[in-house]
Amino acid sequence: MRSRLRGATETAQPRSGAGRAAPPGAFAARLPMPFAVLGLETHARALIGVRYLPLGTPALPPQDAIAAQAARELAGYLTDPQFRFGVPLAPRGTPFQRRVWDAIARIPVGESRTYGEIARSLRSAPRAVGQACGANPIALLVPCHRVVGSRGALGGFMHTAGGGPLAIKRWLLVHEGYRFGA
Repeated sequence: MRSRLRGATETAQPRSGAGRAAPPGAFAARLPMPFAVLGLETHARALIGVRYLPLGTPALPPQDAIAAQAARELAGYLTDPQFRFGVPLAPRGTPFQRRVWDAIARIPVGESRTYGEIARSLRSAPRAVGQACGANPIALLVPCHRVVGSRGALGGFMHTAGGGPLAIKRWLLVHEGYRFGA
């Protein structure tokens, strides 16, 4: 599978509108989902961030073409978890993080990989893979929710081992047909 992740520099800044720089923390869209509100960040011609925001965060319609494409595709994903995203992605991260995100992007819907399996494939350590998963700036589209702990344990999510983030991870896995304990 060819990766959709494009190169982006560490200094790239989010944008919204027609080439205007967005203020820090601004989103090109905020989309209510059953499990959270997704805050979308765009830059130039790519999606650079998807953040899980609390339910009840006010919606914001897409402010640019990339956010509009991502919104349509996320609606497609909610209807059909097998939906294949095509919106261009440009996550910012270290070379190691990008290798982890590329590996995660290759995990098929309904399947999972353990932190250890990904670490072995990259000749790294599970803890380093977990840190890269937690640093994933494009949640859901780079499906770090498909990375689980050993023996089928959910593991962590968004640098936490409990609470709301794990409920989001579980919702996404169930939606995709993941069979717990299989």
